[in-house]
Amino acid sequence: MFSCREFAAAAALTLAASAALGQSAGFPGIGRPATDKELAAWDIDVRPDFKGLPKGSGSVARGQQVWEAKCASCHGIFGESGEVFNPIVGGTTQADVKSGHAARLMDRAYPGRTTLMKVSTLSTLWDYINRAMPWNAPKSLSTDEVYAVTAYLLNLGGVLPDDFVLSDQTVADAQMLLPNRNGVTTRHALWPGKEFAGAAKPDVQGSSCMNRCAGEPKVASFLPDFARGAHGNLAEQNRSVGAQHGVDTLTPKGAGAATPPPRADSTANASAAIALTQKYTCVACHGITQRIVGPAFQEVARKHAARADAVAYLSAKIKSGGSGVWGAIPMPEQNLPDADAKAIAQWLAAGAAP
Repeated sequence: MFSCREFAAAAALTLAASAALGQSAGFPGIGRPATDKELAAWDIDVRPDFKGLPKGSGSVARGQQVWEAKCASCHGIFGESGEVFNPIVGGTTQADVKSGHAARLMDRAYPGRTTLMKVSTLSTLWDYINRAMPWNAPKSLSTDEVYAVTAYLLNLGGVLPDDFVLSDQTVADAQMLLPNRNGVTTRHALWPGKEFAGAAKPDVQGSSCMNRCAGEPKVASFLPDFARGAHGNLAEQNRSVGAQHGVDTLTPKGAGAATPPPRADSTANASAAIALTQKYTCVACHGITQRIVGPAFQEVARKHAARADAVAYLSAKIKSGGSGVWGAIPMPEQNLPDADAKAIAQWLAAGAAP
């Protein structure tokens, strides 16, 4: 019987659960609405029109200090990046700053493509540094440090002067100096919306999509006859769950399942062997024709029918146990005399007749 106190506690838990379900009507019992603080921590992207850019500022001089302390080890003192990462700075000229087109992007003789050659919106550079850098501690830079590092990179590329202070107020001025700011096009019309000028419809219409489709191909692998069984039976080397079970490569193509032939050394009496499996509780995990926890005895017989050393192998396996051959569930070591293990192994090698 419940006491009054226990009844009150149970009622309180029921009410709390009902309230939680009410808050997440879309998926009852799963999750809760995100708080404004959690949404703000996740919503940190900066658009090309600088929507989402936080207030702050950083000078070129401060950016050099942050760069040398937290960035240069990967990207080089001058943004050349060495052997590991792609170079950030290089390949642009003052003519590119004036025109807004990085001329060397069209020069096949130029060996590389740097970040400042390719990037067309300053928001892309700022946003990536803010969310992903430094590589070993992403999001650890303060807002002012991100402004400063961005200013320093643009200074290394000859875009901003030494005394420039990049901020949410001056970022649009810096955007107008990017070497490849005019290298982007919206004429493909992949971005719908009035904020992007361009063609009225996408340049790819997909008019043939889902028309005149060929029949669905069936992809399969096969083994030539001379290779079947070259590496054992593939059906025995795959997990028994999942889509890929492996083909029986010990059975000739087109033939039925292999049945173990009688063995000359299988002299143990079947009833005596079965009695031993009962004596040592083997039947708690194995049936003769059906699986229980482990494989059926006749499955074991079929698996090792082609082994010349089946009796010796199975005797040792019975005593040592193990896992991985028939799945993840291990078979413990069995403490039984060698003669009894051999008798069971001979029965298995002969086909495990009931």
